[in-house]
Amino acid sequence: MAFRSRSVFLCVGTALAASVLLLRRRFISVQVVGTSMEPTLSAGDRILVRRSGLERVRRGQIVVIANPSPVAGDPSWLVKRVVALPGDEIPRDGVPALREVQEDVVPAGRLVLLGDNQAASYDSRVAGYFEAATLLGVAVRQRLTV
Repeated sequence: MAFRSRSVFLCVGTALAASVLLLRRRFISVQVVGTSMEPTLSAGDRILVRRSGLERVRRGQIVVIANPSPVAGDPSWLVKRVVALPGDEIPRDGVPALREVQEDVVPAGRLVLLGDNQAASYDSRVAGYFEAATLLGVAVRQRLTV
């Protein structure tokens, strides 16, 4: 009987460990740095991010993407809102860096991202397109409490 209960315990423990590892591969908690997403998100907030590629991204969602040009002290990841996806019309109004581009639609593999706090955001207004290949994922839950 003791052998049987140990085997069951071992099987359940192994299944739980595998589930935790699978969840960690699919989801990650990211801490917001800076004020670029205020008032939606503030510095210190944590968001739950589902790791995904471009195929799961929709306009209006909050995403986490690699910082294309970090300098010392800058975060490695940026938290921004999706404004346009590949194939969407380029939102030239309000996005100065894209006003003079030749194409009419956002090119394949690119995103137009904006911070909610226009006055304090490094985003497509300044940087132009962001590379979809550097996308970490989509926020599925905001302001996690730990």
